[in-house]
Amino acid sequence: MQTLPSNLELGWPSYQQSTVERWKGNSYSRQLDYIAEEAPVSLIYNGMPHVVMLATPKDLEDFALGFSITEGIVQRADEVLSTRVYQRSNGIEVRIKITEQRFGCLADKGRNLTGRTGCGLCGSNNLDQAIRPTNPVNGRLAVPATELCSALDQLRERQTLNQLTGAVHAAAWVVPGQGIQYVREDVGRHNALDKLIGLLLRSGRNPADGFLIMTSRASYELVQKAATVGITLLAAISAPTGLAIRLAEDTGLTLVGFARDDQHVVYTHSERLTHTTYPTLL
Repeated sequence: MQTLPSNLELGWPSYQQSTVERWKGNSYSRQLDYIAEEAPVSLIYNGMPHVVMLATPKDLEDFALGFSITEGIVQRADEVLSTRVYQRSNGIEVRIKITEQRFGCLADKGRNLTGRTGCGLCGSNNLDQAIRPTNPVNGRLAVPATELCSALDQLRERQTLNQLTGAVHAAAWVVPGQGIQYVREDVGRHNALDKLIGLLLRSGRNPADGFLIMTSRASYELVQKAATVGITLLAAISAPTGLAIRLAEDTGLTLVGFARDDQHVVYTHSERLTHTTYPTLL
């Protein structure tokens, strides 16, 4: 029997039920369907509104920490002093208290706009904020290709909200030899990754000890967010963008695309992905 994800987080549902007409050719039936929800989530730092993101209203404390780290608002998890989530009539407020030193730098970022569901860079005020320099990643992680394929198979069963709605992305963190450790889902791929990173840091795990799987294309901001916390291999089930490939090459991150159906394409730094059989040229 399928275990359904909780539909309530602070009173705001992560999905809704709706009666729909389902058509196949000239035949149709009326069925109960499950629809993924997205909510406006306002991130407020030390009392100052910073950005409103459209996100799945689950795991918002993880989201707040992950977003704060990957957007450069704080440098370390312990610089986020507290997080409080409040239900409002028109959305959700996440009130985040950070150190005064980091808050003093926040006004210079100038990002006080809306980040829509599919946009990882919405709200940046200038090009320097959108395309930030990222430190090179280090680490000797070795990932057998068989484990990548196995983790992809496991992930389908771990996407509980997507099984219900078919409308959300997942980010999964996998430790070689141990399988999938954590999964987070969201209507936005970048939100899912921020939630996963926040969970990793709150759990005291070192992101560099594992690799990342994304059920989306590999866009620039995903590579940037992964590299920011030291993840050295990112595998996506769809294609990467050119800017993502260039950033992965520059930072030393292994970027894998089209990872599905027992196949994958390695775009950068292939030395981390190991194959046990002698390759045959196709």
